[in-house]
Amino acid sequence: MKRFARLFVLAVVLPALLAAADVLAAEIVIGFSGPLSGPAGEYGQDCVNGIDMAIREINESGGLVLKGRRYTFRLERRDDRVDPKTALGNARELRGTHRAIAVFNPVTQTLTPMMAVNEERNNEFLVMAYSSVPQVSETGNRLLVAITVPFTTYVMTEADVAWEKGWRRGAMVVTAGAYGEGWRKTFADVWTKKGGIITADHPTNYYKKTEFAAPLAAALGTDPDFLLIGGPSATTALIIEQARAQGFEGGFVLTDQVNLDAVYQLMAKPLGLEGAIGVCMLSHIAYPATAAFKSNYKGTYKRSPTWESILNYMGMYALAGAVLISQTADDVRAIRAAFPKVFPMLGDRYPMEVYGLSSGGRFIVSSSLQTVRHGRVTPPTNYIWWTQTAKEFDLIKKITKSDIPPVWKKIAGR
Repeated sequence: MKRFARLFVLAVVLPALLAAADVLAAEIVIGFSGPLSGPAGEYGQDCVNGIDMAIREINESGGLVLKGRRYTFRLERRDDRVDPKTALGNARELRGTHRAIAVFNPVTQTLTPMMAVNEERNNEFLVMAYSSVPQVSETGNRLLVAITVPFTTYVMTEADVAWEKGWRRGAMVVTAGAYGEGWRKTFADVWTKKGGIITADHPTNYYKKTEFAAPLAAALGTDPDFLLIGGPSATTALIIEQARAQGFEGGFVLTDQVNLDAVYQLMAKPLGLEGAIGVCMLSHIAYPATAAFKSNYKGTYKRSPTWESILNYMGMYALAGAVLISQTADDVRAIRAAFPKVFPMLGDRYPMEVYGLSSGGRFIVSSSLQTVRHGRVTPPTNYIWWTQTAKEFDLIKKITKSDIPPVWKKIAGR
């Protein structure tokens, strides 16, 4: 009887222990390296929250079943303080120690060193890039996914709106670094070709500074109709307030990194936003799934969502979809090859829409703009910029779940 009891225990308990060990082993690690402290800490936290929320939802729904085995995701996050060497070290540690299949990163200057090593033989990992710098997706990196539109779409549309306002003289006080340099050069080219004038160009470090009196004074001394500004939303709000404190009464063209929602909430006097042109407020975008996302996000993180949180959330869901389609937990090349099959991701299930992936690995999403006029935010304009024919545009109109009628706008040289 004792021998039978021992055999019974082994027969019942051992499979349970092995199953538990299997559950612990069946885990896919996702990495994040970005600014989680300093002036850009809020920006980085918004990004990582979106990834974290998607992982929570996927895991709570049972994870993924790959070839009969169940997997869940685990997020490993690292603060790189926008330092390229630290970011590279983080990426190597996340891949080497934790075997992360992908590393999310939201700053171009820290993406660059990662993209130099993520295709190393036997050490490959996906780079999930939250960067609108066009060159990021033009490098030929085969293990890259860029989860936002190229900023050229916003340069073109915002320049058109600024011109229609009658503005002709613009000064630039944009964040330093590859992102800011690209925005300034592209905007200046577009603006001067229209016949406008760039009166001043004073890049400044939005990630390290909180006082911008000197570059603002130099820019405002050239009597501009508007300021082109942008970087993390928190420091952008400071720049607007400091510009108004110096007596500036003109408008603002905001780069696509800036969230009007966040700036509005951060500013002591939101009326200072008068004349601003920027990416549409999340509070003014509505898909069927948007309300639930916003409620769940705010309940979990005790803050309102931003475009950073939503796009990184979408990036994580797209990654999970590619893992499921490829039926592999570690073959990153197979996972990357499966990405195009994930789309479209529409607003009946997600808080925004992604219609596909470009040849360079970039999300294809609409660009939505708003302006502030007479103290009020205008209704959004939702631009469909990638379609080349009326038939392609009509297809988007047919499948979108958005309640905002799309506008077809071809972007030259996209």
